[in-house]
Amino acid sequence: MALQFRRSWSDPDLDQYRDTVVRFIEEEMQPADEAARHRGHVGHELWRKAGQTGLLCTDIPEQWGGAGGDFRHEAVFYEEMARRSLTGMNASVHTIVAHYLLNHGTDEQRQRYLPRMISGECVGAIAMTEPGTGSDLQGIRARAERKGDGYVINGSKTFISNGFLAGLVLVVVKTDPTQGARGTSIFIVETADCPGYRVGRVLDKMGLKAQDTSELFFDDVAVGPEQLLGGREGQGFFQLMADLPYERLIIGVTALAAMEGAYHATLDYVRERKAFGQTVADFQNTRFKLAEIATEITVGRAFVDRCVEDLVAGRLDTATASMAKLWGSEAQGRVVDACVQLFGGYGYMNEYLIARMYTDARIQRIYGGTSEIMKEVISRAL
Repeated sequence: MALQFRRSWSDPDLDQYRDTVVRFIEEEMQPADEAARHRGHVGHELWRKAGQTGLLCTDIPEQWGGAGGDFRHEAVFYEEMARRSLTGMNASVHTIVAHYLLNHGTDEQRQRYLPRMISGECVGAIAMTEPGTGSDLQGIRARAERKGDGYVINGSKTFISNGFLAGLVLVVVKTDPTQGARGTSIFIVETADCPGYRVGRVLDKMGLKAQDTSELFFDDVAVGPEQLLGGREGQGFFQLMADLPYERLIIGVTALAAMEGAYHATLDYVRERKAFGQTVADFQNTRFKLAEIATEITVGRAFVDRCVEDLVAGRLDTATASMAKLWGSEAQGRVVDACVQLFGGYGYMNEYLIARMYTDARIQRIYGGTSEIMKEVISRAL
């Protein structure tokens, strides 16, 4: 029997919830995955089904239409998708958008948008990155200028996860370019029947083939003052920074779960595949490689689990979350690469899960802050 990697933060109720998640994934997500990979998105129906099943934004309080769970419930959903390399539904970005509304929005904004996001009626995206800027959010050029009682947004964004399907986009803009970080604001844009809003290409990526990642364009998009997140100008940069530990821990959680999925898929393969009169699992090199992988996952599980517990308790700091993101994404790359090698030529074939895991893993070291940015954040806390 394969080594089981147990979570210190789980309990019987969460185990039961995990059963619900796995059933939804196996009945709804996996059968639709191949078509989604060719199409470049999963479609709105799957989002609505996930909402109806109670899988979206599970840590939003009941007051705003949520299930009243905590980050552990979110982690269960992310883990079970990552274990199977099901990347089409970017529920983590959707939930991050919901948390910006929860943590920084006005009561009117929470009441208007959160129930629709929880039901899956409205898919969330956040538009930060621009063609000329990556991690340097202070360098963004998109503008929101005062016009009458409201604002007009102009600019372009790229690499926007959920961009094609998004019904709600949080757009990071400059409201006062002379003020640096203090001149940054976030606006809530509803995309349906929105003059001047346009979705560009669904981008052709190395991995994450089922996930819609798009260019977005804003040409004189008119928004009212009630669409300014939190109701105050100049708060955008600080709103973004406040939620980074949550986002970065998600990447650490999914990295570890992907490693577990790769380990189990490889173990099954080497036990069946024969070479030179014996199974690949019988070779000492194979056993030693799997021992290294199992050890790395077990050690990583202890750290990431502690981070999950700290986040739920409200004490996870930015540097520690950055460590989880840095270590998890780098370890994921090492582990999945080693697993591909054990598959041999079949590991290079897209029909095998491990090949998809390999290409999907590469972005983990880039989005949510590159590994280099994580090192900078951590080093400042030393």
